[in-house]
Amino acid sequence: MIQVRDLKFRYREGNTLSFPDFSVERGRACLLLGNSGSGKTTLLHIIGGLLAIQSGSVVVNGRELKTLRGPVLDRFRGENIGFIFQRNHLISALTVRQNLLMAPYLAGLEVDSQRVDIILEQLNIADLADKSVHRISQGQMQRVAIARALINKPALILADEPTSALDDENCERVIRLLLDVSAQNECTLLVATHDQRLKSVIETHVPIIHV
Repeated sequence: MIQVRDLKFRYREGNTLSFPDFSVERGRACLLLGNSGSGKTTLLHIIGGLLAIQSGSVVVNGRELKTLRGPVLDRFRGENIGFIFQRNHLISALTVRQNLLMAPYLAGLEVDSQRVDIILEQLNIADLADKSVHRISQGQMQRVAIARALINKPALILADEPTSALDDENCERVIRLLLDVSAQNECTLLVATHDQRLKSVIETHVPIIHV
């Protein structure tokens, strides 16, 4: 599902990151573990096609990302990859349902209202569908962000530090939720984190060390 080989990335200020080779099978979960500043988010953005590959190879769902450009890459990303960012980037002026419907629209995919209802039910937030985002709690926003990542039926979910600001109880709840909905939707799950608590829940770890 994911294959990373000989990957390097050079920042404009001159720092170069070298990432370990690894692969993740379809439907499995994996942690990218490293301290702040180690390059976890950069790696996640490269795998998600948000940053260009400078050196090396990244294959996602059978496609070599560096062969994809412009609208072709945009469509591939929209069809295959769901993102859960550290900041949820929800549109506060819209309802929960409208935020979810924006995802397929922006990706140029068919808008499926029934899919929205299914995902909201899976995440136990169906009652929030017609509420404005600015009127729901932070925990509910996090679930909406997860729902948005799932709405286009992606093969891969990329989550950036989804639990680092949570206490133990909510950390357990969120990571179990991510694992459950990924399994229900047959997604591969890749989590970038420095949260060592997740090692007891997700067995596969890739250490990201910036030397």
